[in-house]
Amino acid sequence: MFNEELKYDRPIRWAMVGGGRGSQIGYIHRSSALRDRSFQLVAGAFDVDVTRGREFGVNIGVAPERCYKDYKEMFESEGKREDGIEAVSIATPNFTHYEICKTALLEGLHVICEKPLCFSTEQAEELAELAEKHNKVVGVTYGYTGAQMIHQARNMIQRGDLGEIRIINMQFAHGYHSTEVEKNDLGTKWRVNPATSGPSYVLGDTGTHALFLAQTMVPDLKIKSLLCTRQSFVKSRAPLEDNATVLINFENGIVGTLWASAVNAGSMHQQKIRVIGSKASIEWWDEQPNQLKYEIQGQPAQLLERGMGYLYNEDEAVSGDRIGAGHVEGLFEAWSNLYRRFCIAIHAKIDGNNEAVKDLWYPNIHDGVEGVRFIENCLRSADNGSVWVDYN
Repeated sequence: MFNEELKYDRPIRWAMVGGGRGSQIGYIHRSSALRDRSFQLVAGAFDVDVTRGREFGVNIGVAPERCYKDYKEMFESEGKREDGIEAVSIATPNFTHYEICKTALLEGLHVICEKPLCFSTEQAEELAELAEKHNKVVGVTYGYTGAQMIHQARNMIQRGDLGEIRIINMQFAHGYHSTEVEKNDLGTKWRVNPATSGPSYVLGDTGTHALFLAQTMVPDLKIKSLLCTRQSFVKSRAPLEDNATVLINFENGIVGTLWASAVNAGSMHQQKIRVIGSKASIEWWDEQPNQLKYEIQGQPAQLLERGMGYLYNEDEAVSGDRIGAGHVEGLFEAWSNLYRRFCIAIHAKIDGNNEAVKDLWYPNIHDGVEGVRFIENCLRSADNGSVWVDYN
């Protein structure tokens, strides 16, 4: 079972940019970060409306003088305090991520950022260099990979239970935006605007989630080449796609498909990943995150359940059950597992133990860079007639 006892003498002093009143993602960040008392929310720039942001911050327990008008004021003011912030989470629209993350790193802060990190691989690599130079953690919130059964799958693949990996099918195809909902939904409106969302919609919004699930389950998975086709079925979203299909050649002969969509009418999430080997296959579905389908050729299909003694238990993300088997764990638990990992990494950096960080799994700056690189390569293929391109 999960051990909630604190491993450190104090929580990390933490702030948020964005995530204010009405923000679904902001609530997920706070609930997950604060659950294990690894972080303490002491400051924030929660809203572009300073009055509303301050009122919100006070209502969730932040001192009024530490509710700032913007991130620049917050970083400057907190940097002058002996008890100033040590880490910041960025929960703002995509177009702001690069500047906020860069400024935070230059101010000596650890960062937890929504994806995509930025709009170009060049920018992403610059952030990676800054993180390395200033010896800071940058975590990326690929939240679904905190689910324990993803790490059960990872261990099974590493042990060879599936045999030689041949095929990976990935999808994240919901139906919530199958009509022009952005007319009345500000949360969707910025996502389908190139100025605020960037050069892609669903490839960046859902596709990178599905890809990183595969990269977590199949370690050292590297793309060799890909072909992408993308569509704007709701015409007003062009040039941003609301549907995309990617064919992928991985190194070592593995092939994959990825379907990212917001127009899969009638679907809730349909985020699924299926890894097929020479001996067996596994499949995980985020709407049933506590279960992993395991199918050995020639044998009845098995459904592995979270928390059971027959699972591999040496990995913290698997052994750290927050409640006994049979009870449902979901998105908040998965995110809490990630924030637990971010906390361990940040404390290791604070203590000067960089070796501990090297051996620790968590969605890091390099994973964020690869997400941006993937989007760029997909667009290069799609916008040149859906041709095969070498991955670079």
